[in-house]
Amino acid sequence: MKNINELIEELHLDTRLSLEDIPDLDLYMDQVIQLFEKRFSATKRNENDKVLTKTMINNYSKGKLFFPIENKKYSKDHLILISLIYQMKGALSINDVKQTLDKLNTKMMDNEFDLRNLYSSYLQLLDINIEMFKKDLQEHKKEVTKKVVKLEDKDEEYLEQFLLAATFTSMSNFYRRAAENIIDELGTTDKDDQ
Repeated sequence: MKNINELIEELHLDTRLSLEDIPDLDLYMDQVIQLFEKRFSATKRNENDKVLTKTMINNYSKGKLFFPIENKKYSKDHLILISLIYQMKGALSINDVKQTLDKLNTKMMDNEFDLRNLYSSYLQLLDINIEMFKKDLQEHKKEVTKKVVKLEDKDEEYLEQFLLAATFTSMSNFYRRAAENIIDELGTTDKDDQ
C-alpha cells in the first residue's frame, strides 16, 4: 500500500474554484463546463468521468438549486453556487443540497446578500479543513497499523487497506449524518420563519 502522504497528494485536496478563477463576465453553459473541467479534472476518479455536464446544470436549474439565469448566461454568483453544489452533492442528496441553498437563493434574488463574501469564508474554512483532514488521516493510519499488527495475520497489507477503507467510510458517514441533521434543522427553522 502507498504511504499516507502519497495518498494525500493524490487526493488533490487544494483543488477548488477560487474567486479569482471565476471571470467577472457572465459565461455560457459550455464555458461553465470548460471552467469546471479545467479546475476539477484532477479530482476525477476515472479519466472518463465528467465533472459537470449540460444535463447536470439543467437539472440544477430545473430543480431550483440556484436562482434563475439571464440571457442563457451564468454570473459569478451562479458559478459560486454551482461550485458549492458540486462539493455538496458528493455527500448529500440533491434534495438536501437544494434545502441547504434555498434561503441563500432567496437572499440572492432579493439582492440582500454578498455571496462572494460567504464563499470566501467557505474557502478559508476549506483550507483549515484540509489541514485537519491530513492530521486525521495520519492518526487513523497509526491506529489501523496498531490493530493490524495485533491480528498477527500474514496478509497485513490487505487488512490495513480494508480497515482504512472501513474507517474512512465510517468517518464520512458520521460527517454526512451530522450535515443531514443540520439540514433537517434548517427545514424546521425555515418553516418557523414563515
